[in-house]
Order: sequence, then structure tokens, then C-alpha cells
Amino acid sequence: MHEVDVVGIRFEEPEYAPVLILHEKEGGRYVPIWIGAAEAAAISLQQQGVQPSRPLTHDLVATLLETFSQQLKQVEIVGVSEGTFIAELVFGSTRVSARPSDAVAVALRTSSPVLVSKEVLDEVGISLVEQGEEEVEAFREFLDQVSPDDFLGGGGPEERPGDSPS
Repeated sequence: MHEVDVVGIRFEEPEYAPVLILHEKEGGRYVPIWIGAAEAAAISLQQQGVQPSRPLTHDLVATLLETFSQQLKQVEIVGVSEGTFIAELVFGSTRVSARPSDAVAVALRTSSPVLVSKEVLDEVGISLVEQGEEEVEAFREFLDQVSPDDFLGGGGPEERPGDSPS
């Protein structure tokens, strides 16, 4: 397992589909995961430090964990099956299956690390070192083109690996 940073949410044109971007701490590969608009908003709000007037579902989960003295050890993105990412919330020896977007939203609220399996990184990880200069610049522009404040529009395909939404 490799620890990743949650870079944030970016939007892929022309569908304006939200993409969760993870970055490998050691090794430098990026993992793009297409997610739904609600999950994208939950992740972006948390990263910006915005507290909604009423708790979101992910806030509720974090509050329940704290209330019942359960610590989320880490989130693991363990596989990709038929184009769908598979994640697990890890509580000691207990694992709970979750969508990566929900798992990351909870991890951010509980300050828990996010890890990605070597197999997932090898399958969908994007290394800018291996890309040509044009591809690197295009990817950087993609990462920088939209701010989290630009949430207008519907969700795209859920939890897909690095291919373009249909």
C-alpha cells in the first residue's frame, strides 16, 4: 500500500464531470477517480474548511465514529473491478467496503490516511515523468483549470479508472 495525498476535485470537460485526484506521496503517480457531484462537493467543502449549517452525511459518519469511540485507522483503495474502484474503511482488524469518494470524504473529516494498493497504482496511476512535455502541461492545466467554487452541473460517471467518461 502506498499513501496518497488528496489533491482535490477537478472537472473534466466537456461534461464537467468531477474527478477526485490522488497523488502518491513517494513515487509521484496520480490517480484520477471519476465521482458524483455530491461527493465532490463534500470533499471540496472539507478541504476548504467550510462548515455547512447542517451536517452532511460524511460529517454524520465522523461524528458517529467519535461518539462511539471508533477510530478510523485508514482508508484503502484496494482494487478496480469492471471499471469501478473498490475502497475499504479500516478499523483495526475490521474492514468496511465503501465507494472511494465516500471513504475519502470520511478520511478527510477524521484526519485518517488514504492508501492505494500497488496494483491500483500500476493499473491506473499516471506518472508525469513518463509523459511527454505536452501531456504533462495538459495534465497540469487540467488540474488547475477549475476551482472547487465552480460546482454547477450534474454528476458524471461514478468511480471509474483513468478513462474518459462516455
